[in-house]
Amino acid sequence: MTPTMCRHQPPCPSADSADREAAHLVAHCPEQGWSLLCNGVLLFEDTGELLPDGKIIGPRRPLDAGGVTTAA
Repeated sequence: MTPTMCRHQPPCPSADSADREAAHLVAHCPEQGWSLLCNGVLLFEDTGELLPDGKIIGPRRPLDAGGVTTAA
């Protein structure tokens, strides 16, 4: 398990868990496109993540608008 900054009760999800993005926000820098969660995860505006152990999670956004369906 990765060390965490979280002091919340109940504790926020760890950086290793699938729901890690549900942790509380501790810093936000919209002009640079990132947010820091209390579990040490850096979230980026493009939906990519940097975990405290240095692991990179790539963006999960659609690469093109061709796959997006719009309502009529």
